[in-house]
Amino acid sequence: MSLDAPQLKGNVDARGLRIGIVVSRFNEAITQALLEGAKRALLEHGAAPDALTVAWVPGAFEIGTIAQAMAQSGQYDAIVCLGCVIRGDTAHFDFVCRGAMDAIGRVAGRGDIGVGNGVLTVDTEKQAWERVGGKHGHKGEEAALTAIEVVRQLQRLGLK
Repeated sequence: MSLDAPQLKGNVDARGLRIGIVVSRFNEAITQALLEGAKRALLEHGAAPDALTVAWVPGAFEIGTIAQAMAQSGQYDAIVCLGCVIRGDTAHFDFVCRGAMDAIGRVAGRGDIGVGNGVLTVDTEKQAWERVGGKHGHKGEEAALTAIEVVRQLQRLGLK
């Protein structure tokens, strides 16, 4: 008797997928860099330019609202969420981060759409820049490829 279980391995082929990208305008220089990385990764992995829809929202807190609406529309196979929250001197940071993460998690928890979370939650602007091509990689690219990998797994499982 073999103890080897079937393994479903990652696939980041974006060909034929319709992808929604929700981006926060707050800290726009950083979120624009996240968006550029996400789009670059998607195109490099076969996405068609006209299969990408970018929706800008005021801040990270609003990302979940639009991501949920995109998911409910049935028009998208994957949603990529991009934003940047930098800690300030008040508890506002904690509330915005928790609200954004909870809302994105609810979209992912639907179990019928690939979701990539590229919302940075950092203490300083320097830390944010380190995550858009610096020593911590490019979180926009990572979020995009995560969303693709999840939707492909859902397809393999017959759930999409």
